[in-house]
Amino acid sequence: PLQVIERPERGLPIDEHDLRHAADRDAELAALVETETKAEFDLEAGPLIRGRLIRLADDDHVLLLTMHHIVSDGWSVTVLVNEVSALYEAFLRGEPDPLRPLAIQYADYAAWQRQWLSGEQLERQSDYWARTLTGAPVRLELPTDRPRPRQQDFAGDALLVEIGAELTAEVKALAQRHGCTLYMTLLAAWAAVLARLAGQDDIVIGSPVAGRTRSEAEPLIGFFVNTLALRLNFEPALTVSELLQRAKAQVLGAQEHQELPFEQIVERLQPPRSLAHTPVFQVVFTWHNTPDATLTLPGLGVSPFHAPRSTAQFDLTLLLQEGEGRIRGELNYATALFGRATVERYWDYFVRALAAMTADDKPLGRRVAWLSAAERERVLVEWNATERPYPREQTIAELFEQQVERTPEALAASAGDERASYRDLNVRANRLAHRLLALGVRAGDCDAIAVGRSIELIGAELAVLKA
Repeated sequence: PLQVIERPERGLPIDEHDLRHAADRDAELAALVETETKAEFDLEAGPLIRGRLIRLADDDHVLLLTMHHIVSDGWSVTVLVNEVSALYEAFLRGEPDPLRPLAIQYADYAAWQRQWLSGEQLERQSDYWARTLTGAPVRLELPTDRPRPRQQDFAGDALLVEIGAELTAEVKALAQRHGCTLYMTLLAAWAAVLARLAGQDDIVIGSPVAGRTRSEAEPLIGFFVNTLALRLNFEPALTVSELLQRAKAQVLGAQEHQELPFEQIVERLQPPRSLAHTPVFQVVFTWHNTPDATLTLPGLGVSPFHAPRSTAQFDLTLLLQEGEGRIRGELNYATALFGRATVERYWDYFVRALAAMTADDKPLGRRVAWLSAAERERVLVEWNATERPYPREQTIAELFEQQVERTPEALAASAGDERASYRDLNVRANRLAHRLLALGVRAGDCDAIAVGRSIELIGAELAVLKA
């Protein structure tokens, strides 16, 4: 491979669309957004960033910026927004570019990383992940609404979620009491819910890290993020304190060895591969704590435009961040596996787990009321309301004999290659019933039947009832 750094004179390609006179402006805007979201990138020829400017009215526009993840990450978006704001304001005033020249470029970082992550350092990082992940379960067996397809289709949706201010404050206080970060505390609760749902004590959760461990990398736009595979053991008997300390130990150990790219970890572990799911982990927890950025364009009112999410890289991805005294975010899910109602229940379990953790230190597995009142009513009452109307004044034997009269030759029972019509089964039962009566069997007696799964078993049961 040969790296070629190009400086294209054309700048950022932006397609312009005018919807001012569209018959159904909202529908055409949604169609353009979907087209932009699903449009592929040419990784060979580029560019790997593109834009669309959609005019809705003379004073109302939507600007879509799309970047391939190979050249950008969440931190990069903040850098980009801040730089666009600074450049716009300067150019509006007729001033020159106000941005300071970068000390290094992404290519410099890539070269440094390759040089640093070699020899003893590479071996140390690789050995840690091999020790940590060897023997981990191949897949998190969450209960799904639909069977897992043989191949991922990556179709997805997202549920917007929020934790109230009171519970947010309690969770933060819990983290402080136990010497944990808010991220570690939320991760522990998420692990507890997943372990409960899957019925697995040993689970692996993916969690991205910014990867900008050197200050020189902070002002760069590029892909620095790495994903850590956090292996957590959740046993029902663990107290809240023990659960948090386990999560803390795993996070600190992983962050100390975060430089090894996840792809190399997979190569070292050689886990069983499948087109149906991602290797090592299928559920991700993302904590957004990157610097906030607000697009400021003097003379314009600017607000975020939320494009609907229609993809899911993993089975479940919980993305959270703190702001305005609350924890909020989204729960992204693969629609091939889960329905929205199920994902809503999973989020409810997560909130209940957090509330229980803040209440006392007792083991979660033994006291969390996982089911809401409505769900408990549905499971215990609604789903068990299986009674159906039937002739209560008649016995089963009488009902059977009425069926014999209606369909004497119809198939009544089968076992292996043997078949019996209603007439045949009735004759067998009557013959045995008379034999029982001759032996002295009377109403109220307890008759034992010792017969395997067969037509004879059905006939014997009917005979006892008849007698």
